[in-house]
Amino acid sequence: MIGDFLILLTIFSSIFGIFFVWISTRNKERMALIEKGADASLFTTKKRSFTNITLKIGMLAVGIGTGILAGSLLSNYTTINEDVAFPSMIFLFGGLFLVGNAFLEKNNKTEEE
Repeated sequence: MIGDFLILLTIFSSIFGIFFVWISTRNKERMALIEKGADASLFTTKKRSFTNITLKIGMLAVGIGTGILAGSLLSNYTTINEDVAFPSMIFLFGGLFLVGNAFLEKNNKTEEE
């Protein structure tokens, strides 16, 4: 009982310690740059577009679904074993849809520029 509590305490304190050190180090670096007269635009970050992430996750999900369907068809209508058909088709179609997503993002970047 006490061992479980100590393990959880250790895990959460480690996570807190990592974030605390990261934030304090980042603050010290920024203060040093400001003291040296660096431009404040170094601290601004580009906003990430979550549409790319949702598109990627959606295309991966569609690829996995298509892979499951193709694996089922392969295992039912051919002599390929079910243990081989499902994983191979899931990875194949998941990868194909992610490659298609990369081409879509590349086309969107060129259109925006």
